[in-house]
Amino acid sequence: MFSFCPLQGALSESTASQSLLELDGGVKILVDVGWDETFAVEKLRELEKQVPTLSFILLTHATVAHIGAYAHCCKHIPLFSTIPAYATRPVIDLGRTLTQDLYASTPLAATTIPTSSLAEVAYASSQAPSLNPNLLLQPPSPEEITRYFANIQAVQYSQPQQPRSSPFSPDITNLTVTAYNSGRTLGGAIWHIQHGLESIVYAVDWNQGKENVFSGAAWLSGGHGGGGSTEVIEQLRKPTALVCSSRTPDATLSRAKRDEQLLESIKLCIARGGTVLIPVDSSARVLELSYLLEHAWRNENNNNNNETFRNAQLYLAGHNIGSTLKHARSLFEWMDDKIVREFEAAAGGKESHSRGQRGGHHHDHKVAGPFDFKHLRLLERKGQVSWVLKQALEDLEPKGRVILATDSSLEWGFSKEVLKSIAGDARNLVLLTEKPAPNENKPSIARTLWEWWKERKDGVATEQTTSGETFEQVYAGGRELEIADASKQALEGNDLSVYQQWLATKQQLQATSHGGSGMTWEAWTDLNDALSDTSTESEESETEQQGKALNISANIKQASRKKVVLNDEDLGVNILIKKRGVYDYEVRGKKGREAMFPAVAQRRRHDEFGDLIRPEDYLRAEEREVADRQETDPAKTKQEDSLGKKRSLIAVNAANKATANSKREKQPARAHSDEPDDASATGAQGNGHQTEEVDELDEEEDAPVLGPAKLVMTTHKISVNLRIAFVDFSGLHDKRSLHMLIPLIQPRRLVLVAGTEQESQALAADCKKLLSAQLAANSSNESATVDVFTPPVGTFVNASVDTNAWVVKLSDYLAKKLKWQDVNGLGIATITGVLLPGGGFIPSDDPNDEGNKRQKTEEGGSPSSSMALTTVNNDANPRTLPTVDVLPVNLAATATVKAASQPLHAGDLRLADLRRAMLHAGHKAEFRGEGTLLIDETVAVRKSAAGRIELESVALPFAVGPGGGRSLMGGGGGGRGTFYAVREKIYDVLAVVPGA
Repeated sequence: MFSFCPLQGALSESTASQSLLELDGGVKILVDVGWDETFAVEKLRELEKQVPTLSFILLTHATVAHIGAYAHCCKHIPLFSTIPAYATRPVIDLGRTLTQDLYASTPLAATTIPTSSLAEVAYASSQAPSLNPNLLLQPPSPEEITRYFANIQAVQYSQPQQPRSSPFSPDITNLTVTAYNSGRTLGGAIWHIQHGLESIVYAVDWNQGKENVFSGAAWLSGGHGGGGSTEVIEQLRKPTALVCSSRTPDATLSRAKRDEQLLESIKLCIARGGTVLIPVDSSARVLELSYLLEHAWRNENNNNNNETFRNAQLYLAGHNIGSTLKHARSLFEWMDDKIVREFEAAAGGKESHSRGQRGGHHHDHKVAGPFDFKHLRLLERKGQVSWVLKQALEDLEPKGRVILATDSSLEWGFSKEVLKSIAGDARNLVLLTEKPAPNENKPSIARTLWEWWKERKDGVATEQTTSGETFEQVYAGGRELEIADASKQALEGNDLSVYQQWLATKQQLQATSHGGSGMTWEAWTDLNDALSDTSTESEESETEQQGKALNISANIKQASRKKVVLNDEDLGVNILIKKRGVYDYEVRGKKGREAMFPAVAQRRRHDEFGDLIRPEDYLRAEEREVADRQETDPAKTKQEDSLGKKRSLIAVNAANKATANSKREKQPARAHSDEPDDASATGAQGNGHQTEEVDELDEEEDAPVLGPAKLVMTTHKISVNLRIAFVDFSGLHDKRSLHMLIPLIQPRRLVLVAGTEQESQALAADCKKLLSAQLAANSSNESATVDVFTPPVGTFVNASVDTNAWVVKLSDYLAKKLKWQDVNGLGIATITGVLLPGGGFIPSDDPNDEGNKRQKTEEGGSPSSSMALTTVNNDANPRTLPTVDVLPVNLAATATVKAASQPLHAGDLRLADLRRAMLHAGHKAEFRGEGTLLIDETVAVRKSAAGRIELESVALPFAVGPGGGRSLMGGGGGGRGTFYAVREKIYDVLAVVPGA
């Protein structure tokens, strides 16, 4: 059984992707943990309900739409971080940098606490919060994000993996997952899931075409992108269910025309001294765009007559973009073969350069690798971006600038800052590279600009490329664009009290086990340890336990204030140690911990180096006197900053205000970066002294707000006079690829997700016609159809194939007589026997019948062992299972049994493998037409859509073959003839299973 449920992104224009796959036995697989630019917690409610039942997680792409909510769920959803997750190495590395860039760019990513939760807390505590306080959750720190992504298990392409399950998952020992190249992003995966009889292919956001950096999807055999072959690889062919995305680009251009249109648009803008803004993501598609522009600058600068690109400057802006490119330079094996060859050529050029220096010849030229940027300058700080934009406004002789900035939605990141600066100049250009998704409440900035481009209301400039292709640039025409800026503000007064009460309530609910039946043993252990820590001064020196003790003490105080105290039922057996005057507890009928006397184990305190050492225990006498004087003199030291003292939330907010008012010292390191700062060593040697100025620039920025905070939104309007252009660089498959591949894949069930309702319904109708016509041709049934599902969000559909499977046991005598043959990793054998209910035997008149002999033996007390072919229920009684035994002699001689004992052929034949085998045997073999292999120009081998092999030969007289003997029907074969040689090779590939 296979059920599918989309949690996000189905029958809508939202790009967020979340899907739930439920297999037989209660195995649940979550594929992707995506989000959109709204970062709404309500969209994760259904996922939160499913967390206690999930087995493992699969991640497909390192984009916000597929992995954006992973860190949020690990931090704020209980048990989520304990679920095993699997992804390729590029998705793990680039997903980490993407998430860190996301939380460093906007406070919206932290998400706000739902108003309904705050209203309950305020009602219980007689507080009156504002109508919309917008209190923020604590975002995961860069260290926490690094730890979350380090727990993801890395997989390789085409290598089956047996995943481990979560602690609360059923057994998944007979399940394997395999990742294949999706072609759209670096490390993007098409997942194949094999579970028993179910073969599921999950393919969302893939690209069959080859690009500059990424090779095509691994659907077809013959290498990356198919290599010209029209045959789907065996592992992805004929799945029981195919889950595919129906989102396709509106217009399809070839890669060469697409690249040319992008470069021509940029060239026209920088030729008139304008600035080009290209909003991009910070992990996936940015690699394709940055590689294309860097190599375009290299090629144009090699042309001495081209001054347009020579004088223009190229920038790439993102908070964590240096780490992204550093990972890309170490992941060449995941890219197209052309990138690998370019890297090898660059490495060879550097070696020859070193030998030239040893030979006495000095060469200043250095061969650059594919991602060793010479012209692309990295900007990772807001001060650097502001300086570049300021120079663009102050230049007396304007020079063209091209800025790739995150994010593609223009709602957060440096792209919004660049848009504010260049919006008023008609010479500038915003170049959108993918169709933005709409928002339910308010469209994003990128979506608004895209709608303006689509409307073409205020005039269009039609341009022409060098190859004669036309493209359009739309004038904004001075329209007003509303921009919302998000910022954090420390909590004060009533909002701070409400936040503290909400936090205490949440912790109390999490500490309650199984819906209020009592607190868990671990929670009570932590509570006892934390409360005991507060009673001794030595334990207060542990900063980690300070926060826990503070939270739990606040929990108890606020709970008592709200009269939400733990009653006797909640305490359970722990009432014996937690409540005074109670010496007895009813344990009759109790199980587990409720039946034993409670005992709280004191845990030893330790850190990553071993047992925790308290430095104050090793102070000298004079040092202790100085410390005592500082503690008694408040003028010399601050109480909240002293060693071993807890700081309240109000003190933290006061410290935040003091820090924000003071000047921050200059620091060369980037904030929220998990990699060393290597931007100064990368790129833009041709920009001269301006490069050094950008490197040395470090504008003072506001200190981040620590502790509880709320979201403050400010809106303002700007006048937009620039031009708008659109070139599709989304890297999604087109309709032509879908119509070609889906009949070749031949899925038995098709599930369409990740697309609008119109796209999904239209594609479903087309695919149903194609698959039904193919099925009718193969099965000679004109009414045969294939089910195509388009489920909405939150709806389960049964996508399993109708199969018949029974659980039987084999008698010992029959099991010993079976002859197993290996077919594609599976054991196969034929059985001719009789099916008996409950392990009984049919008596025979023949006293020599083996069945009678063994029946008498069992009646004498010797039980017969059994072997189960298929196990469905482990708790089933083997004595009640039907038994397959040998036929009695009087039944084995019938004609029906003889007819069923004919041998059969099992397995599959690939014409490409047959061609190689015939070439190796000395025959001439070549493909003629589609699906026809011609051998020695006399024998044609065809493979029908149903998998049937057809041999056709011409009648030729006997001739002398290459081996000296006579050859039938011409060609080689050492005297046996081409026809029989081909037939023998086919039999070698197929397993001939003899009759029973």
